[in-house]
Amino acid sequence: MRANRASFSKERAQLVMRSQRGQSSGVASTLVKPSAAVEIADTQEARKARGAFFTPTAIARFITEWAVQSSGDRVMEPSCGDAEFLVEAVSRLRALGAKKPVVDGVEIHEGSAAVARERVVQAGGIPKISTSDFFLVDPAPTYSAVIGNPPFMRYQDFAGEARSRSRSAALRAGVPLSGLASSWAAFTIHSALFLAPNGRMGLVLPAELLSVNYAAVVRQFLFENFRSVDLVVFNERVFPEAEVDIVLLLADGYTSGPTDHATIYQAGNADDLATTIPAQRWIPANPAAKWTQSLLSSASLTAYSAVLQGDGFTNLETWGDTTLGMVSGNNKYFALSDERVASLGLEPSDLIVLSPPGSSHLRGLELSARNLRSLGASGSARWLFRPGVKPSPSALEYISAGEKAGVDQAYKCRVRKPWWRVPLVKPADLLLTYMNADTPRLTTNSAHAHHLNSVHGVYLRPEFSDLGRELLPVASLNSMTMLGAETVGRAYGGGILKIEPKEADVLPVPSPALVKRAAASLRAIRPRIARLLREGRLLDAAMLVDGVLLMKELGMTEEQVATLRSARADLVSRRVTRSLHG
Repeated sequence: MRANRASFSKERAQLVMRSQRGQSSGVASTLVKPSAAVEIADTQEARKARGAFFTPTAIARFITEWAVQSSGDRVMEPSCGDAEFLVEAVSRLRALGAKKPVVDGVEIHEGSAAVARERVVQAGGIPKISTSDFFLVDPAPTYSAVIGNPPFMRYQDFAGEARSRSRSAALRAGVPLSGLASSWAAFTIHSALFLAPNGRMGLVLPAELLSVNYAAVVRQFLFENFRSVDLVVFNERVFPEAEVDIVLLLADGYTSGPTDHATIYQAGNADDLATTIPAQRWIPANPAAKWTQSLLSSASLTAYSAVLQGDGFTNLETWGDTTLGMVSGNNKYFALSDERVASLGLEPSDLIVLSPPGSSHLRGLELSARNLRSLGASGSARWLFRPGVKPSPSALEYISAGEKAGVDQAYKCRVRKPWWRVPLVKPADLLLTYMNADTPRLTTNSAHAHHLNSVHGVYLRPEFSDLGRELLPVASLNSMTMLGAETVGRAYGGGILKIEPKEADVLPVPSPALVKRAAASLRAIRPRIARLLREGRLLDAAMLVDGVLLMKELGMTEEQVATLRSARADLVSRRVTRSLHG
């Protein structure tokens, strides 16, 4: 392993030149059918259950040629599957002058391990592949390069002894993983412990590395322990069957950290790895915080950071607390329309006012009593069945019908007494949508309606209550907040942007001081904003608010504001594009 690493850009150029000349390094790799003696049944379902999604050759070759730098490098692949990386490592080592390279691997599935051994032999190498749970292998810091594609199992499927072993392995490095952590997080930490000083680690990881809260300790670990951290991100899904986006982690110089920056390379898909990839140097204020901002261009990151560092914007948490809504246990039973209430003969004492399930009705500035009546007339469920201490006779009949239908046996129902009384959350000042095709919306809850967990409630601090209820929904419709939502939220199925309460807490919004200063101007444009939202013209509404807050009050130029809009459009396009290629 060379102590002074050549720049990634130089290495990338060399790889591209070889690719363009058609010169393959070492022995070509082919998929080998295992002999009858070693063939062990494996299925796509079984691989998915253990998080095994085998890596495209283009990605394995790219990472390997980056990580393996000399003929004497010791190479190890955790969870090696059918040895795609080890085969590439053999080819790379032979091209660098090794005669009969020895490569190490660990694989939990015996059938895959058997295939892996045969493939390495046919590639011209000597396999040392053990069949074991990787977390049971004691780390020896002797490898120049650790490369591979760790299994990805979500925390729901990663439990019991397997989870316990993984968390213990991470703790060896002093990294306490959350109980919500998926398998890849522990694999990343444990893999690093096998590196010799100044070693390189090249892994295929879920893009969750950039955005999920439980990965904060992993992000911190990488910056603290490596001399440099490079990331390759993709606009399209590379593993459609895994239903997850990926990022390539290229961490160099183990034990020679910390570093203060990462270099981000953006590619469309795996084929782009054979071309020149645009690079972006990114310095996070806090390495443990989300890395989504790393996807911004230099100009947009500069503009975004300048606004964050000023006093015109603050986090939503400054205004108040964002919390989850009520959990009924069965919305079809508890959320009732006007027609259903009438047919059941329920009394007003059996009901409370409800913002209907979902959030499609919360795309304007206000949820008023008039809005609720209109929603009720169109069939929306604007009532929550919640009788008092003495339910009416009609309510008792409805409770009995619910028990006959087994509603009382739903988990959230059976754990409360009585099962039919939904725990109340008081009406919020503002309602915040958290599953969004465009951007999160704040809506003033003038109707004082209760809300279910399909939306969040924002409870304003007393000193900001009047100002926030009147103007924060208008003020939040600006390009800075909309871009911020893309960086603090996370992409969900179908390209939806999801934002949880803790993420909403750090959403950048105009500060109370800025909103108060611009109050007259915001009131003046409020009717136009409401009309534009009714017409579905969100971006036009945002341009009006930008003119007031960003340009008039904060003095930003039109070019600077346009940079924020463009950056937000790029991130929206990215999450939508990934969903289309899923």
